Amino acid sequence: MAIYVALSNLTDEGRKTIKQRPSRIKEVNKEIEAMGIKVLSQYAVLGPYDFVTILEAPNNEAVMKMSVELGSRGSVQLITLPALSVDDFIKTLK
Repeated sequence: MAIYVALSNLTDEGRKTIKQRPSRIKEVNKEIEAMGIKVLSQYAVLGPYDFVTILEAPNNEAVMKMSVELGSRGSVQLITLPALSVDDFIKTLK
């Protein structure tokens, strides 16, 4: 399984939903898990993004499918990055 970093921004519609139902965040995480992707950790952040989510997924295709599914709802915009641990990165350089 590979690690991914998802940077997300809520749209106006997404902010309205979260304000009315903050628990929606956890509901979406359960939907992501139902797609075969594990949410390892998630943070609400200040700055250019609203959330940083660390995911574990079987492959790029699964993450792409998740991104299209969530993005098509109009409540969030995602940037998803594949990630490699520093130890694994060093191993690839040797």
